[in-house]
Amino acid sequence: MEKLWIDKYRPKKLEDLHYHTELSGKLSKLADTINFPHILFYGPSGAGKKTRIMCFLQKIYGNGVYKLKSEIKEYRIRPDSTTKVTISILTSNYHLDISP
Repeated sequence: MEKLWIDKYRPKKLEDLHYHTELSGKLSKLADTINFPHILFYGPSGAGKKTRIMCFLQKIYGNGVYKLKSEIKEYRIRPDSTTKVTISILTSNYHLDISP
């Protein structure tokens, strides 16, 4: 499968991110510790959240985070309803990315 341009040239390591370098430094130090808390990334679309998260996960787990599987699931709100919610799920052996 051919990759999109953005995915082909997306930075793969925290050191390759040249914006918000202080945040990359904090995440790099956090990745080197044994115990760290749950982290919630938020911000507007296109802000670089996914890129930074994937670089952070690569620092912790290695290149296995880029071996991805994708699936789409539909759920009914109630059994008797016709209204459905579609959820996109992207997974590796190390993380789960859920997008409603």
